[in-house]
This record gives sequence, C-alpha cells and structure tokens, in this order.
Amino acid sequence: MIDLDASSLPNTSGAPVFEPLPANAGRALLKSETRRIPVPPHRMTPLKKDWINIFGPLTEILGLQVRMNVQRGCVEARTSKHTKDIGALQKGADFIKAYALGFDVNDAIALLRLDDLYLDSFEIKDVKSLQGDHLSRAIGRIAGQDGKTKFTIENASRTRIVLADTKIHIMGSFQNIKIARDAIVSLILGSPPGKVYAGLRTVSSRMRQRAL
Repeated sequence: MIDLDASSLPNTSGAPVFEPLPANAGRALLKSETRRIPVPPHRMTPLKKDWINIFGPLTEILGLQVRMNVQRGCVEARTSKHTKDIGALQKGADFIKAYALGFDVNDAIALLRLDDLYLDSFEIKDVKSLQGDHLSRAIGRIAGQDGKTKFTIENASRTRIVLADTKIHIMGSFQNIKIARDAIVSLILGSPPGKVYAGLRTVSSRMRQRAL
C-alpha cells in the first residue's frame, strides 16, 4: 500500500486553495482607524496648557497619532504602524474624554495603564428633582466645606470625583464607583454627612479586610 501526501492530491471539490498566512499578516491587514473626541469650549484652554502631558502618553504608551483640532474643538486620534494593542484607540478616547470632563491629567492617565477603570456620569436630577436653593444645598452637601466631603468619599472609595455644576463624574473600578455613587446619592437625598461618613468607614474597613 502506497502512502500519499494529502497536499499532493488533486483538488476535486472545486474549492479554492490558499497558502497559509504568515503570523504577522493580521496586523498588516488592519485598516487605520480614526476617532474624533469632542472637547467642551471651557476645557480647550487647559488642554492647550497640558497638551505635552496628554500627547506624550498617547504616542508613547499606545502608539497612536494624535492632533488637536482647534477649529472643530476636538482631539483627533488614529492608529498607526506602531499601535500594538487592538483596544488602544478606545483607551486613548477614554483618556481624552476623562480630561475633557474635568479630571486631572495624572488621574486620567491611569485609564491607559489599568484595564479595570471606568467612567460613570449622572446628574442630580436623575436622583431627585430639585430646584433653586434646594439644588444649591445638595451640591454644597456633596462638596462639603473646602471640598472635605468630596475628598473623604474619594479616599474611602478609592475613586476620583468631578463636580461640574449639576453633573457628577466618577472614575474608578466598577465596585468602587458603586460605593462612591451610593454615598453621593445619600447626600443628595438629604442624609447628614456624619451618617454618610460612618457608612464609608464601614465599607472601607471591609475593603481593607478583603485585601489582606
């Protein structure tokens, strides 16, 4: 009995036969993707001031090509031959969006280095419909005197919070965002800060025990 190599047999099925692709072919076939991230007018001046700190990580860590479009009021990013991660463009867009929402560059850069960080935004009216002085007092309860309440929530939940008028933006892991959001919702609904602090102390002690 003669052993025949399957590749040497004639193709009788009529299906086309292709040579196997090299390992790096997939990267070469990827098209260049572009993303345009809008920046609010009041964040354009800080963006120009911090542009070196924003431009550097996007090009060095993610390998993206980036430019600031002042006329359109946005930042344009696209993949290049130096882009290695398939999700680099989305990470870059999240980084720029976080800065546009009001987060500090050093805080927003964590979105590029860590995979389990997210952004969450909501408005005070989503929790409770408040008008006039009642709305102002709710914002004041969240911030606290000299920002003390906001800093306490940030430190206890290991998040970063931006208060932009009636909008609240939170950056952190999924579980930590929930802890911070629950504390802020309690303040909006009228809970005294002391009660919220006590709840945060309990949660943070549990988090420390789980980390051990």
